Amino acid sequence: MSDKRMKEPWNGSMSPRERFNRQIHYQPVDRCFNMEFGYWDENFTLWDMFRLNNINNNDEAHEFLGFDPILSLSGNVWMNPPYEEKVIEIIEDTKIIMNHDGLLAEVPIDQHDTIPHFIKSSIVTPDDWARCKAERFRRDDPDRIVDIHTLKKSIPENRDFPLGVYCGSMIGKIRDMLTFEGLAYACYDYPEMVEDMVETCCLLVEDYLDQILPHFNFDFASGWEDICYKNGPIVSVDFFRDVVMPRYKRIKRKLMNYGIDIWYTDCDGDVRPILPYFLEGGINCLFPFEVNGCAHPGELLDQYSGKLRIMGGFDKMQLGKGKEAIKSYMLSLIPYVEQGGYIPFCDHRCPPNVKEEDYLYYLDLKEELFGMKK
Repeated sequence: MSDKRMKEPWNGSMSPRERFNRQIHYQPVDRCFNMEFGYWDENFTLWDMFRLNNINNNDEAHEFLGFDPILSLSGNVWMNPPYEEKVIEIIEDTKIIMNHDGLLAEVPIDQHDTIPHFIKSSIVTPDDWARCKAERFRRDDPDRIVDIHTLKKSIPENRDFPLGVYCGSMIGKIRDMLTFEGLAYACYDYPEMVEDMVETCCLLVEDYLDQILPHFNFDFASGWEDICYKNGPIVSVDFFRDVVMPRYKRIKRKLMNYGIDIWYTDCDGDVRPILPYFLEGGINCLFPFEVNGCAHPGELLDQYSGKLRIMGGFDKMQLGKGKEAIKSYMLSLIPYVEQGGYIPFCDHRCPPNVKEEDYLYYLDLKEELFGMKK
């Protein structure tokens, strides 16, 4: 990586930690918290600013572009050991692999970014789950013990950046393990099996939190729950309310005991049917808030005024349409940045169809509108 920055951090009178905490709590700030979710892998070879400066990943890009620092600590709260990834068959320009979640998946040989075509899950019946749970979801697995001493050495006691704690996934990773169709069928064919999966996920997260929460002063919690698409959630609202939400409430109690009242989760698609149960369960922030699968962020911020936060929500489709579209959309975000509870950035990883010059215009415009006024 180059030792130079292309852009310097925005001017400010607050630390990134103070700024984040105030902005996410609807309080006045010196200027907007400046962050981005990241970029597709292709961007690092297509955009000159990355390629010519040897910028190869999102962490390097965020430093190179001068974003405010933010970090989340995570633990071993999922399948361990994972399935061994291996190639099963090669067919022309694609290959069939067994991935780490035990899925047979069809992926391109050239490894360009795309959603794999999942063919079959290793887990279909309760017997499959019982075997997998005994082998790969043990709560007494030594690898689930958190090395607090090493973690403490990596996090400065007097840090000036926001620090989060990862709270895993109650149902999204189960979707990964079963496939979209597999989860849909399992909820009806084997509901007790799916609930046991959800309970297992919850227990692993609780075990992790019990180890780590006493040792750090966290600013937020994070999670991953990618279970929605453009027509809503892939599980029924009743299932989400009755099976998933009660587990959120258990995690929320642990977070609140340590003063953590901000909890975001990454869920694409239309979250509106289950949003009331996210909020009731304790998840009060959406990230990175996919606009085309749901709505303009202002619609939900208006509807749930003061209760909901959003991080993201800049429509990547507008980002790819050029400067006029970028400016028009950015202007629509002004009242929500000004009121707080909202941090704007691209609503997923920035895709390679976005021109480099347009992306730099987007960053400059964001600083002009939301940076500290001179």
